[in-house]
Amino acid sequence: MKIKYIHARKAGLLSLTALFILAGCGNGDNGGDSNGGAASASAEGKQKLQEVKVVLDWTPNTNHTGLYVAAAQGFWEKRGLKVDIVQPPESGADAMVASGAADFGVGAQEGLTLAREQNMPLVSLAAIIQHNTSGFASPEEKGIKEPKDFAGHTYGGWGSPAEEAVIGSMMKTQGADAKDVKFVNAGTADFFTAIKKDIDFEWIFYAWTGIEAQQRGIKLNMVYLSDFDKRLDYYTPILETSEKMISDKPDLVRAFVEGASEGYEYAIEHPAESADILLKAVPDLNADLVKASQEWLADKYQDDAPRWGEQKLEVWSGYSEFLKEHGLLTADLDYNAMFTNDFLPQ
Repeated sequence: MKIKYIHARKAGLLSLTALFILAGCGNGDNGGDSNGGAASASAEGKQKLQEVKVVLDWTPNTNHTGLYVAAAQGFWEKRGLKVDIVQPPESGADAMVASGAADFGVGAQEGLTLAREQNMPLVSLAAIIQHNTSGFASPEEKGIKEPKDFAGHTYGGWGSPAEEAVIGSMMKTQGADAKDVKFVNAGTADFFTAIKKDIDFEWIFYAWTGIEAQQRGIKLNMVYLSDFDKRLDYYTPILETSEKMISDKPDLVRAFVEGASEGYEYAIEHPAESADILLKAVPDLNADLVKASQEWLADKYQDDAPRWGEQKLEVWSGYSEFLKEHGLLTADLDYNAMFTNDFLPQ
């Protein structure tokens, strides 16, 4: 089986149509104990594990390593949970979590923000990676070293208005204009296929596609979003759940987040061993790519935060204001309701 990877941001935005369709739907029954406890004792005194489901945003990759570590190392089991890690359907992870079809999911701040505008009750529980490590990549020979260099070149995307808004905002900081960029829909072609055709640059997640380029001997120029507009240093990816889960089963939410946190902390301290755990769970992945990517990401998960997963109000408000500025968000959202640090280990 060939594993296909598309940056989580792309997958998140593609799922928004499904989120809008589900906007009027309430959360389903998440199952488990009605008292919200993570587990209950059986008559024999043995612990009965609470079964929960977490849905990924795309096919497994090193963004998800901490989850696979938590499962393999028993970090959830010791907290009374049996966690099933599943891949998303066409409708996406956000839609499953919002509808109650999954208890938890991997998402991104941009998808959750637009979902909240549609009254979807999603809440971010943790930032999987502390800073936005995505950016615009191009072969070195294209000479695209900064946003103004986008002018006169062809961008391959997926047709989201957010793409032009981000590119335009970055170019504006250097007195350039997005109208000088040719925007084309790259469809499902991967980065390496696209740049062999008529595409000059694309939006990628460096920890995967950038590392793969290194392994292929392709020299890239990277223009990172966060270097030119701090409002674009948003959280991607994130762990998310629904307001209903938080309200009805706070103990379960806490147990899940604490186990995930321990998994990512292990991945930070033991990247090689963590890569092996991911590869054992998903043996079809490129082993060399996983190991190199895991090493690159190890110090990016927590970065300068006081603990893994920590989120800041200014990050949530800043990106929302960016979306408002570009007409992509019209509602006045309660930023404090969009995320919580309450379930992270102290």
